[in-house]
Amino acid sequence: MRKGLHAGRAVYAVAPVAVALAHVGPAATWLPELRRRRFPGLAGQGRPDHVALTFDDGPDPVSTPHFLDALDALGVRATFFLLGENVVHHPAVARELARRGHELAVHGWTHDRPWRPAPARDVRRLLRAAHAVGEAAGQVPRWYRPPYGILTSGRWAAARRAGLRPVLWTTWGKDWRQDATPASVRASVAAKLRGGGTVLLHDTDHAGAPDSWRATLAALPDIVGDCRRAGLTVGPLGEHGMAGADARERVR
Repeated sequence: MRKGLHAGRAVYAVAPVAVALAHVGPAATWLPELRRRRFPGLAGQGRPDHVALTFDDGPDPVSTPHFLDALDALGVRATFFLLGENVVHHPAVARELARRGHELAVHGWTHDRPWRPAPARDVRRLLRAAHAVGEAAGQVPRWYRPPYGILTSGRWAAARRAGLRPVLWTTWGKDWRQDATPASVRASVAAKLRGGGTVLLHDTDHAGAPDSWRATLAALPDIVGDCRRAGLTVGPLGEHGMAGADARERVR
């Protein structure tokens, strides 16, 4: 009897650990080398003559318009991963992104860390965010990048439920940091810039150091120039040669 009691207690002790591991295990895809070697689609690998330019955390009524003007001057279109709460608060900025020819994608509802399993909440919030982004874009969004690049099992399931394809990145500018400068952002991107890659930048300091977006904005012409000097075209994920890029429908 006592032996059985101890065994039962052991099972109850192990169960929460197993649940937690199942929840956070897929987040290992955040590791760049693992992602590049084992999950190239998730890393954002596209056709070898193209670089996908992506921005996270917007829209922001202060900073995002500066990026719109800069991208217009460069003749570049990009993919913007938007937070649902920001779209609801700043719908005109989100619509302007679409009007200027940029691709709108989903970054979640808020910029949170999903350490505790909450699958129903994950589905509810992601569907809500996808609807808000779709309304602004005038079409169903295709891509999903979770905040911090953390893909838990709940977020994977929510993405499937919402019909979204998760895409992370192959190189980033580390432009959210307090010590970011135009030179550091450019150098960080260039360190792993390759044909077929996906670049992660931010058009806002929503989840970064105050005014960190200014370093990104200043670095943008040089980043695009580096790509073009390497013989690479720059554009959104929808032009990146990834399967499923055209599987979008008009919002009814």
